[in-house]
Order: sequence, then C-alpha cells, then structure tokens
Amino acid sequence: MTILYLVRHGETVDNARQVMQGQLPGELNETGILQAQEVRDRLADIAFDAIVASDLKRAIDTAAIIAEPHHLTVHTTPLLRERDWGSFTGKYIPSLNLKGVWPDDIESLDELLLRARDFLIYMETTFPNQTVLAVGHGIINKAVQAVYYGKGMNEVVKMSNAEVRVLELSATDSSTGVTSAYASVTAAVTAATKGTTGTATAE
Repeated sequence: MTILYLVRHGETVDNARQVMQGQLPGELNETGILQAQEVRDRLADIAFDAIVASDLKRAIDTAAIIAEPHHLTVHTTPLLRERDWGSFTGKYIPSLNLKGVWPDDIESLDELLLRARDFLIYMETTFPNQTVLAVGHGIINKAVQAVYYGKGMNEVVKMSNAEVRVLELSATDSSTGVTSAYASVTAAVTAATKGTTGTATAE
C-alpha cells in the first residue's frame, strides 16, 4: 500500500490578491512560507520515502521547505499541475463572469479528472508500498480526491493553503489493474460532474 500525504502549496502573492494563477509559476508570500514551515515541523518525524510536487514554482518551493528535515530531493510531475484556466489566467477573480459561458481554452473537467487518475496511477506504480508526500494545488487536489473517493468535484471540500490530507492507495499486482480500477471510478465521477464547470478560485 502506498501512503500519500497530499498537500496544497502555501499561500502565494496572487492568492492574497485573488488573481487566477492556473499554470503560472506563483510566488509564496510570507504567510505561505510560514505555512510550509509549519507543515515541515509537524511532519518532521514522518519517515517519507519520497517527496513529489507539481512542476509549478509555488508547489516546488513548498515541497522544498517541507523536505528539509528529510534530506530528500523533490521530484516533479506535470500531472499535478493546477487546472489550466486559459483566458482566465492572470485575471482578478471577482471580475470574471463565472456563471456565464467559459472560454474554450480552459482545461475541461474530463481532462482534469483523467490527469488526476494518471497521477494516482503514477504514485502507485512509481512508489509502491512507500510513504510519499505530494504538493499540488486547490483544484487538481480536489480532482485527485474525487477520483480516489469516486465523488463529484463539488462533493470534495477544497483544501486550504498548506492543508494536508492522507490517502491510502491499495497496491495491485499490475499497472493494468490499477488503470482499470481508476478508469471505472473516473468514468463515474465524470458522469456525475457533467454539466458543471467546477469552482474558479485563486489557486
């Protein structure tokens, strides 16, 4: 069984300004650095085998702080990137027309959930029977948990900055088995979220 400590990055300058970061790098502010240090100290005695992060700067910086007492290199993966908000990226969130028609260049929920499924498969197959901490973002972390629990996106409570949740990923005998299991869950979650667009927040 792979034990996954799923973390959201610390608060950023754009989080505080209510700017849609999406797949922009993002910069931790003073509060975000303190949040990451608090997680570091709280989890210092956990014997992590690996630490993983989204390949966006705000997640990497958070993971690097948490990794300090463990002396581990931070592995990065684009699978854990935040949702691509397309034309909404960089915009002041309260000014966006979130109840209207969204631009076509925003990553769809289907694409997001498939990426979340692939992340879970990656964790199981790359780190079997290990304890791993992974730093992601608000919406992709919701998608990961939606796939894991077989719930709709709107049923998963959004993680606050630097919040930690623990998932137990059951090991299987083959990558095909893992893929099959998550594929069926993803299909159910996708069906449950048809007609919804998710939540746009300062991720």
